Amino acid sequence: MDQFRQIGKVLGSLKALMVFKDDIQIHQRQCCLLVDIFTLAFEGIAQEIKENLKFQERNTKWKTLEQPLKELHRIFKEGEFYVQQCLETKDWWAKAISLAKNTDCVEFHIHNLLCCIPIVIEAIEIIGEISGTDQDDTQRKRLIVSKKYEKEWQDPKLFQWKFGKQYLVSQDICKQIDTVWKEDRWSLLQLIIEKKKSGALSKQEQRLAELLFNNLSETENFKLFPSLILVGSKDYQVRRRLGSGSQYKEIQWLGESFAARHCFGEIEPLIPDISLLSSLSHPNISNVFCGFSDEEKKECFMITELMNKDLNNYIKEVCGPRRRIPFSLPVAVDLMLQIARGMEYLHCHKIYHGDLNPSNVLVKARKTTEEGYLLAKVTGFSLSAVKNTPRSQSQQNGIQAFIWYAPEVLLEQEQPGNLCAAKYSEKADVYSFGMICFELLTGKVPFDDSHLQGDKMSRNIRAGERPLFPFPSPKYLTNLTKRCWQTEPVLRPTFSSICRVLRYIKRFLVMNPEHGQPDAPSPQVDYFEVEMGHSKKFLRWGNPEPTPISLIPFQMFSYKVLEKEKTNLNLRERSSESGSEGASVCGDENLGTVEDPFPTVNEKKTPVQPEPTIRRNSSAKKLSDAKATKQQGTQKGRTIRPPQLTSCGRSLRMNSETQLPMVSPNRRRSSGHASDSEIS
Repeated sequence: MDQFRQIGKVLGSLKALMVFKDDIQIHQRQCCLLVDIFTLAFEGIAQEIKENLKFQERNTKWKTLEQPLKELHRIFKEGEFYVQQCLETKDWWAKAISLAKNTDCVEFHIHNLLCCIPIVIEAIEIIGEISGTDQDDTQRKRLIVSKKYEKEWQDPKLFQWKFGKQYLVSQDICKQIDTVWKEDRWSLLQLIIEKKKSGALSKQEQRLAELLFNNLSETENFKLFPSLILVGSKDYQVRRRLGSGSQYKEIQWLGESFAARHCFGEIEPLIPDISLLSSLSHPNISNVFCGFSDEEKKECFMITELMNKDLNNYIKEVCGPRRRIPFSLPVAVDLMLQIARGMEYLHCHKIYHGDLNPSNVLVKARKTTEEGYLLAKVTGFSLSAVKNTPRSQSQQNGIQAFIWYAPEVLLEQEQPGNLCAAKYSEKADVYSFGMICFELLTGKVPFDDSHLQGDKMSRNIRAGERPLFPFPSPKYLTNLTKRCWQTEPVLRPTFSSICRVLRYIKRFLVMNPEHGQPDAPSPQVDYFEVEMGHSKKFLRWGNPEPTPISLIPFQMFSYKVLEKEKTNLNLRERSSESGSEGASVCGDENLGTVEDPFPTVNEKKTPVQPEPTIRRNSSAKKLSDAKATKQQGTQKGRTIRPPQLTSCGRSLRMNSETQLPMVSPNRRRSSGHASDSEIS
């Protein structure tokens, strides 16, 4: 209850800020929409709590709701900070340049809210089923919830009609989400036009107004402005280089700190790439605010947001003898989702990275959280004309170049005179993402302990060798990682699929906050199996296009429906196994020694056929004989849990590290890496 009260305080603070909404000159409509949606979310949750829960049980039965509300509170706090930023009037020109094309309101804050709302609703439903003492009322609630998660609602239009208001995706809200950013962009453009006509601008401000007008006007005639606007500014100052030998510098300009990418060479070939980069806008990619050039000096500048450091250096700094894992599971999964969303956006625009690695992921602490959450942005993409001149940082490190590249890329690089076409492909980026996931989960650089170098390592990677997790990691995450680094590109998922799976994994972690404990629960189903089933049913899901955020609640609802079906099917299978004759040859395989819920790509579970009805109607003599053989305290219809593992059973948690066929410990220690037969 305290968490819900804290959310109410943040909402009250937001409403107090919006008293001055007329003073918001940049993103006024987006701020209003964000506060309106937060208000609807709070009121909707309050109604759900009122209808389903008992106040007097808040200290005994509400624990399931604690973590979801904590997550929601963090989202509200981040939204409050965003509104405060938009209200700030200091250094207006710098703010206008950095926020002109910013889409954080919808693509970050509302996205996170719509991911969290289904989790909060589900937690309330779970508590509601056990709330109160009236058995008839409890049965009624369970029936209502079971009817809710049925196949008939697995249609986006029906879902919106039935549950749109509850999940904040009604037609009215969706329409506002789709148009609000364009409206704010038009308003800022009109404000710039008024400033230009006023005649009160200085010469420098007139240049800045012209720059903003050009950026906001959707014209095809993109141009780089004279670098004098940048370097000729009174407060322009280069503070430091960002990285050894890097093109990036931290600069002070217009009262704010920015990152500037400083490139040398012929300007003309760069203009198409810079034009494309300037047109992109997403919270999880490094956005180019504006570009400048000097034809005489043959140099150009691209101004971007200043981040703290790259992911590679961040992991090196936080990992040490006392801290081998750089991130908690929720933070690691959140970073994975942000990187995947950035790549999903790039692939939608037919931009393939080709050099995705931790050095090309920039991170910055999120100021409103104490749990270690970071903002992640993908950088280093496009600008092919510049890439071919100085080699990237990962290539300068020699052996590290191999570990991020997909096998097909390594094969192509060995061909004389190749153009590295395979490097710039969707599936090659997915492979590189899998290696980043490995480092996020373990804190180790892939193949860091390898004794192989150069061509030998390249050959082993192409043969199927992959890094092994140095300690047990959650299977639902190692499973995702290994699917991404499959040898065959066609077996790797798209980033759209990865995003959907990661959102549901986040939901699992929020609903199971004890994930850090040794006996933490695991999902009952393989989320990628759920994803493949839905991709076939909803053909649009199979396309490598960003998911409209208004569809996220439906997708999570649909995952829940299929997860429920598969879980019930597994329970029926296990029940039939435990009740069949001869099922205990190797002990009870359904108590603590369950089937692997994450089969490999080529592995399929064979459902066990239920026993014929006639066996259940055995004679009284057989029943009494069976009872006589049971140990005292054993429940009816269940076999005794074996005191230790037998040769026929294996522990799920002992094998939680990998989805692949088990390898003997001696073999693992001698090789240090997975072979191709283990991967495929």
